[in-house]
Amino acid sequence: MKLTPNFYRDRVCLNVLAGSKTNARDIYQAAEGHVLVGVLSKSYPDVDSAVADMRDYAALIDNALSVGLGAGDPNQSAMVSEISRQVQPQHVNQVFTGVATSRALLGQNDTVVNGLISPTGTVGMVKISTGPLSCRAPDAIVPIETAIALLKDMGGSSVKYFPMGGLKCRDEYQAVAEACASHDFWLEPTGGIDLENYGEILQIALDAGVSRIIPHIYSSIIDKASGDTRPADVQTLLAITKQRVG
Repeated sequence: MKLTPNFYRDRVCLNVLAGSKTNARDIYQAAEGHVLVGVLSKSYPDVDSAVADMRDYAALIDNALSVGLGAGDPNQSAMVSEISRQVQPQHVNQVFTGVATSRALLGQNDTVVNGLISPTGTVGMVKISTGPLSCRAPDAIVPIETAIALLKDMGGSSVKYFPMGGLKCRDEYQAVAEACASHDFWLEPTGGIDLENYGEILQIALDAGVSRIIPHIYSSIIDKASGDTRPADVQTLLAITKQRVG
């Protein structure tokens, strides 16, 4: 079973949502394999049904499966960990406090496990209280370097920086990118990314020297009528990636 994502030139792998199994296959082809296809745990009533369906998805796309929470919902954390244990996907989305559980249940270090941290309005500081209980407590705000060290302690692979609001927190995002580069940690910018701002958001991470970047592009490229991600938009994202990475 393939567990390592297919990064374009070893730097960038897209992350987009699938509206159906056919859509997942079309996305994978449109991205020439340089993509992780998100399927949300929140869409299923229980673990068993999610595992059965996600295994079908994985079979269609060379296991380029990203098990999602669903808008970063902390209440999905335990379900995501259990699904991931059984499915063994290439990528797992987690709240900050769910990283260690996911890594332990996976039983291997090859699957990418991100940890969700959020902007605070202060450059260099991030919110890590994104778990099911901690999200309801007073904000835990720490230096980005500390957040990265904690994620490494827990077996995490990357920072999921959400919600970015596109370029609304540009200076904060740049500081996160620079910290990821200096501490050899992967970065997953998420929230408000579209075809217009994607190039600049990617470039900031590339210029900072981040070794691996997994941008999440969701609602802006989803057809509202069908619920499917538009393969043509995925092709556009790949073209922008190729232009920026070289």
